[in-house]
Amino acid sequence: MNAVNQTNGHQMDDVLVNVENLKMYFPVTSGIIIQRAVAHIKAVDDVSFFVRRGETLGLVGESGCGKTTTGRCILQLYKPTSGSVRFEGRDLCTMRNREIRSMRRQMQVIFQDPYSSLNPRMTAGNIIGEPLVVHGLSKSRQEYRERVSELLTVVGLNPSMADRFPHEFSGGQRQRIGVARALAVNPQFIVCDEPVSALDVSIQAQIVNLLEDLQEQFDLTYLFIAHDLSVVRHISNRVAVMYLGHIVEIADRTDIYENPLHTYTKALLSAVPIPDPIIDGERERIILTGEVPSPLNPPRGCVFHPRCSQATGECQEHIPDLREIEADHWVSCIHVPGYGSPEAPLR
Repeated sequence: MNAVNQTNGHQMDDVLVNVENLKMYFPVTSGIIIQRAVAHIKAVDDVSFFVRRGETLGLVGESGCGKTTTGRCILQLYKPTSGSVRFEGRDLCTMRNREIRSMRRQMQVIFQDPYSSLNPRMTAGNIIGEPLVVHGLSKSRQEYRERVSELLTVVGLNPSMADRFPHEFSGGQRQRIGVARALAVNPQFIVCDEPVSALDVSIQAQIVNLLEDLQEQFDLTYLFIAHDLSVVRHISNRVAVMYLGHIVEIADRTDIYENPLHTYTKALLSAVPIPDPIIDGERERIILTGEVPSPLNPPRGCVFHPRCSQATGECQEHIPDLREIEADHWVSCIHVPGYGSPEAPLR
């Protein structure tokens, strides 16, 4: 799936991050003295998508599908097995460590767990200010303190809290510190790796609203990784659905929720609770049978076919490409009307 086809006629200038044919295989080794790879865990297997400037792309799927690994590969925290990750047209996968280090000013991450992602031996001010020191962004001690105070204020914390340690904060406050740390270097792109999954529901709403306000204020672009589809619907412009290392559907958030095409997407949406008990009781439920296959030994052909009610013998023979079925609506399933045969060229 190439970048021109994906952008559907949009100028490439609109695309900030473009991921093509990304693979991340983790070796399984055997032996004590001399270790050799005997198999590979295919955490991410030939994934392609793009993120436009100023938008939020939601990346959803159940645990273990490769969402976090994809985000870390984009940031080059993991060196991908193959594929390309282009940021403003520059391929991060071919850069040397020194070049990557300088690029990290443009790309940051908000980690999932606000309890383990902050150094317990550092104060909140030092945690937020560390990127300023690493990248040499503060010329004096006074400028450093003013910047830390400004960042604390931006994320809704009192600057007087700068001398406190992480254990003195609540979970929501710790995540705000993580957000402030990500903002310290004025990045363009932030990977939000399930930033609200470890928080109470009421606090989740506060953090999501904060992220939306910051996006508007600083013109940020997000890759928002989550498994809670209701949160993703609230914050995302487009949504990508991932299963066992593959992206099976990408579309505008309205299309994904009102017109899902892939069986897996329909199953995920049918599991989202609806507050109205009458509507919730009348809607169709899709119950998936079996368990998620192991990424160590994924099924032949379409990785979803062992759990799919529409699967045929053809599904076991070919890995379906991600194709544009409707305007800006991509799906990977040969049984979707308009998809065509597996061997047919991409649109």
